[in-house]
Amino acid sequence: MNDVPVRDAATVILVRQLNDTPHILMGQRGKSAAFMPNKFVFPGGAVDVEDETIPLSSEPDPICVTRLSEGTTPGRAHAFLTAAIRETWEETGLRLANRGPEADLWDGFSHGGFAPSAQGLRYVFRAITPPGRPRRFDARFFIANATDIVGDPDDFSKACDELSHLHWVSLAEARALDLPFITEVVLAEVGALAQTTTPPDSVPFFDNTGPTSMFRRIF
Repeated sequence: MNDVPVRDAATVILVRQLNDTPHILMGQRGKSAAFMPNKFVFPGGAVDVEDETIPLSSEPDPICVTRLSEGTTPGRAHAFLTAAIRETWEETGLRLANRGPEADLWDGFSHGGFAPSAQGLRYVFRAITPPGRPRRFDARFFIANATDIVGDPDDFSKACDELSHLHWVSLAEARALDLPFITEVVLAEVGALAQTTTPPDSVPFFDNTGPTSMFRRIF
């Protein structure tokens, strides 16, 4: 198989406390999907060119911004944040937002006077898909708390049909699902972070830019 271009992507791990136990939101990809069919994943997807131009009502912690900017432009770092919020909206129907000017944004996202907010996003993982896959992504993973969601965190009625079986599961239940390898790795890394709102000491980076996989950290 000829190798394919690597696309930037953003993924969000939404965390919600239920019965004093952290739960995360996951959904299942379709059986006919070209990339990771039938697997349970976090909401996320490729960065669009337009994501660099969408204004945010608030920014995340400066540490998050600094780490996101490593090896890229400020505009691209901004796009990762915007894409994370957009993909969460498209795939789950949940809004990470603050009150703001209403605009024609993402098929109704701003309805009611809301603007995308990255204030609660924490950059916690980066992974590049290994060579030989039908699609490859350079994905930035973020954690966000369900308290930053506008509206009912159980209302998925505005979600697209890309993910089915959207549901909140405990970390133990999530590990028992049919997961992609990288999702298993991310779950192992972020378990402790689900209990706090502080930035991690460093960001793990599963680097497949070279001929061999490397596990590095972004400080």
